[in-house]
Amino acid sequence: MGFIMWFWVGVFIVEMARVHGTGLSCGLQGRSVSESLYKEGDVIIGGLFPVHVEAPEPDHAFTHIQHGSRCQGVDLRSYRWLKTMIFTVEEINRDPVLLSNITLGYLVADTCLAEGTTLSAALALVTGQEERVLGAECSEAPVVPVIIGDARSSASIVVADTLGVFDIPMVSYFASCACLSDSRRFHTFLRTVPSDAFQAKAMARLLNLLDWTWVGVVAGDDEYGKSGSQLLLKELENTGVCVDYVEVIPKSHSQSRIRRIVERIKSSTARVVVTFAIGPDLEVVFKEVVVQNVSNKQWLATEAWSTSIQYSVPASIPLLAGTIGFALRRADIQGLGAFLAQLNPVKQPNEPFVKDVWEEIFGCLLAQNWQPSSERPKCTGSENVEKHGRIYTDVSQLRVTYNVYKAVYAIANAIHNMMACQPGRGPFEDGECPDVTRINPRQLLHFLNAVNFTTPVGELVYFEDNGEPSASYDITNWHVDESGAVNFIQVGQFDAAKGPGKELSINLEKVVWGGGWLPVSVCSASCLPGTRKAAQKGKPVCCFDCFPCAAGEISNMTECMRCPERFWSNNERTKCIPKVVEFLSLQDTMGIVLTVLSVTGATLTTTVLAAFFRYRDTPLVRANNSELSFLLLVSLTLCFLCALVFMGRPAPWNCMLRHTLFGVSFVICIACVLSKTVVVLVAFRATLPGSNMMQYFGPIQQRAGIFLCTLVQVVICLLWLLLAPPLPTESAGGELGARVILQCTVGSVVGFVLVLGYIGLLAVVCFLLAFFARKLPDNFNEAKFITFSMLIFCAVWIAFVPAYVSSPGKYTVAVEIFAILASSYGLLLCIFTPKCYIILLKPEKNTKKNMMAR
Repeated sequence: MGFIMWFWVGVFIVEMARVHGTGLSCGLQGRSVSESLYKEGDVIIGGLFPVHVEAPEPDHAFTHIQHGSRCQGVDLRSYRWLKTMIFTVEEINRDPVLLSNITLGYLVADTCLAEGTTLSAALALVTGQEERVLGAECSEAPVVPVIIGDARSSASIVVADTLGVFDIPMVSYFASCACLSDSRRFHTFLRTVPSDAFQAKAMARLLNLLDWTWVGVVAGDDEYGKSGSQLLLKELENTGVCVDYVEVIPKSHSQSRIRRIVERIKSSTARVVVTFAIGPDLEVVFKEVVVQNVSNKQWLATEAWSTSIQYSVPASIPLLAGTIGFALRRADIQGLGAFLAQLNPVKQPNEPFVKDVWEEIFGCLLAQNWQPSSERPKCTGSENVEKHGRIYTDVSQLRVTYNVYKAVYAIANAIHNMMACQPGRGPFEDGECPDVTRINPRQLLHFLNAVNFTTPVGELVYFEDNGEPSASYDITNWHVDESGAVNFIQVGQFDAAKGPGKELSINLEKVVWGGGWLPVSVCSASCLPGTRKAAQKGKPVCCFDCFPCAAGEISNMTECMRCPERFWSNNERTKCIPKVVEFLSLQDTMGIVLTVLSVTGATLTTTVLAAFFRYRDTPLVRANNSELSFLLLVSLTLCFLCALVFMGRPAPWNCMLRHTLFGVSFVICIACVLSKTVVVLVAFRATLPGSNMMQYFGPIQQRAGIFLCTLVQVVICLLWLLLAPPLPTESAGGELGARVILQCTVGSVVGFVLVLGYIGLLAVVCFLLAFFARKLPDNFNEAKFITFSMLIFCAVWIAFVPAYVSSPGKYTVAVEIFAILASSYGLLLCIFTPKCYIILLKPEKNTKKNMMAR
């Protein structure tokens, strides 16, 4: 095709020189197109239409194209577009206002849906190769200062590139490739069809609106398909829509490749198929779709075939039911239907295309083409065009047809404005106006860019800076009835003028889906609440697995987010809830049990104290140093009660009080027990002859000893509270932090160790002394019971250390309270139970004689 183009470019330059009077000799090398239509007029408008879809084989020697070489395969829609141009020219010529003193003519050529023949036809129009030869001299060729066409983007690129060198304007009615928006390269190109850039944007908006995130793309192997699909892929970036495949329909229509394309469509999990291809390319695909029975797919059509069933073989109609398409704006053109219905090979025997169109509509052959061996029947010439030629005569979906209508009116209005130019006020240098005796293409281009008019249909038409109209599409839906007839129902609209976010509107209630309901086209189903997406390796982002969020996180369907501070995720991982604040409370079961034990211990101790006070004058109480016993019982009561201070919400005063009270009360207890032990030992030694040790361990010395022992602990506690006091703190607890644990820190570990260590030291010393005195020959040796109590006390606190370190949350406090209560009960029961037994149950043994017995 490249050689053909450059060959005709050379021909074009030579012919342009001839047309402009360079004196070159005139000679026609033959018709460069198969057929054309011509009507004289003051201004001749050129037209390019792909009436046929199969071009003849070119002469590769590039010497000439043979006479009689004809294109094959009639496209009825294209012929309707051609007839619409003729209809519009005639309508303008009848208009008493628009171009009242000028008659428009036309020179329309068939492009045969090929770039080579399109360029050849275009060059023939502007160089005058359609002229008549009279004698030895050539008559003046019809001047074609502007061309309407072509329908294909790829062909329009070639023609616009060529004609642009000579500033010949070209107004396309169907070439929508976004590449033609380049106003520098295609400065003479205008069009009445929106750029595919807007169609790609509209498709992306629709896919997002309907939550179709997994689609396939089928494109034609031409500028329309390549550019459109690339624009769509670009629009889909960062929108959450992924493309499973992009298949390109070869121009050769290789059956093996077409079969592979349809197999890919069928096997894909993508329910939605987006097409960016012209009708003839899709026709072969639809035939294979029928063969492979590809159902359950939602087709998304471009304006190339969204309102045409010409390329949908009858068997494919049910499979295409529910198709959603973007169609050009529809209009009703008065009188066009009747004009199209005038087609008749008998009344128009010499008009090109009529015979081919007639045979295509009715599937027959006219008499001059029919042979007895022909597969088609003979045409009678009396067939009813209006009844059987729906594809050609149907004016209910005038979309591309309306673009042809607007293109002719745009040219007419530009010429009208040229004629209305007032000298001195013109747009050119020094206010000059154009030469209206011979339309200059460059001057016409200027007025074309500036047109602003309203068509007889009522639409405002103008061209923007890049020669394009304002983008607007109707969204159509294929409704197929029981008879197989297709009705194109408008269900929405895309209007770029409404601005971002407002361009697209669709009424889903009017949409009929092929499967009966809105299809779901996703690679992976949406993650359930409480889970997150995890991309599948080597696959698009729309393909993912779902995993539950970790504890403390919630999901927004795409990713997991950490809950704010002091909040935690619920079990479903769907929302953050306040963390449970946990501390050892009086309302907890454990708190209640420990409180009961604490109060019970304090009550028992008080009862023993009352009993000892009641029987303070008895020999047993007096023999066991009643003063120390009273002090021990009081301090034990404090030990039991200090357990209550460890319960409840931690507060600064609470934390300091609990450890201070604990440390001091236990030191008093142990100091009293230690003093009692020493008294037992000294008392035994005092019974020996010559011993006077008892005078050093009288009541004053005993009180002084207890005071000194307690003072040491008080000093340790004061230093602890002053330097690093225990204070409330919060820490995560429960299931990886689902709870807020309120507890008291020890503040200074050294202070805490010194308090416990000092108590332990006194307990060990007391245990050793009591152990040595356990076998002294007294009838009631208190040292035995002190030994047992100290043994229990030391065992409890030795076990306390690992239990305290390993216990979580509020159980740490519970362990500490349990150690306090256990050691307190040990002291109370081991030391005072035997005495209370005698005092209350065996009063006969509570005598001096019994106490003095050996």
